Amino acid sequence: MAGPPVVIWGHEVARLLHYKDLIPRLEEALGKFSRRDSAEVIQPVRTTVPLQKHHGFLGLMPTYMETDGVLSTKFVCFYKREDGSNLPSTQATVVLLDPEYGNVKAVMDGEVITGMRTAAASAISAKLLMRPEAEVLTILGTGIQALSHYNVFTEIFTFKEVRVWSRTREGAERFCKSVSGPVKSYVSVEEAVRGADAIVTVTRCTEPLLFGQWVKPGAHVAAVGACRPNWRELDDVLMKEAVVYVDSREGALAESGDVILSGAEVFAEIGDIINGIKPALREKTTVFKSLGMGVEDAVSAKLVFDQWNAQAKKQ
Repeated sequence: MAGPPVVIWGHEVARLLHYKDLIPRLEEALGKFSRRDSAEVIQPVRTTVPLQKHHGFLGLMPTYMETDGVLSTKFVCFYKREDGSNLPSTQATVVLLDPEYGNVKAVMDGEVITGMRTAAASAISAKLLMRPEAEVLTILGTGIQALSHYNVFTEIFTFKEVRVWSRTREGAERFCKSVSGPVKSYVSVEEAVRGADAIVTVTRCTEPLLFGQWVKPGAHVAAVGACRPNWRELDDVLMKEAVVYVDSREGALAESGDVILSGAEVFAEIGDIINGIKPALREKTTVFKSLGMGVEDAVSAKLVFDQWNAQAKKQ
C-alpha cells in the first residue's frame, strides 16, 4: 500500500534542483516530445479555465512519459496584474503520480520548477541558436523569470555585458541588487536592446515592446512572456524577419499571440534541432517562442523527487 504523498516546499525544491542536472534532462525531453511517439510523451495542449473576476486563468498541464514511468500534472494560475500590485502574477503546484497505481507520490511547489525549467529551455535555445561569439545579453523584465534567466545564462555562457530593463526604476534597482554579477539598468527598451546579441523577454506586456528595427541582425531572442493568443511582446517585423522556433508547434498555434497575430511561420520546434530534423540557423536572426510544456515540469519534478529520495535514504 502506498504511503501518503511527500510535500516538497519551494525552499527544498530550490535546494534540490540544479541547472547542471536539469539542462541535459530537459534537452533529452524536448527531443522526445518532438518525436511524437506516444510511448515517449503524451502531452495535450494546456487546458485553461478563465478566472474572469480576478483577471486570470487556471492552466492544467498533464503529461505521461510511458517509457520513463513519469505521470504528472501542473496547476498554474496566471494573472494580468496592475502595475504596482503586490499580488503574484503566477502561482504553480506540480503533482507527481504513480502511473501504475494512480496514487499521488509528491506534491511540490511549482514556482521554482517553473522558473528554472523555463530559463533552462531558453538557455538550450541559446546554446543551439545564439552566435558563439555573443557578448551582450539584454533581459526585458525584472520578475522571477528574469532572475532565473539571468542565473542560468550567466552560469553557462560568458557575456561581457548584461543589461536589464524594467518599467520602473525601482524594479530595475531591485533586480540589480538581487544578482551577484555586474548588470546595467536601462529606462528605454530601445537603448537596452540595440547591439545586443541575445535578448530575453520576460514581461507582463500584452502589446509589443520589442521591435524588429531595434534588433541586431543575427541576434537570438528568447520570448517567454505573452502566453495568451491575444497578448504580444514582439512586433510583426521581428516575427516575420526572424526564423521562428518554438517548444511546441501545437502550443504556439493555440496560445502565442506573437505567432498567431503576426501570421509568422513556425520553422521548427527546438526538439527538431536536437533530433537533427531541422537545422540551427545561427547566422540568422532567431526567435525561440517559449510557452512552457508539461514535459518540462514532469522531468523537473522527477529530478526533484529522485534527489529528495536519495537524500532521505542517507538520513
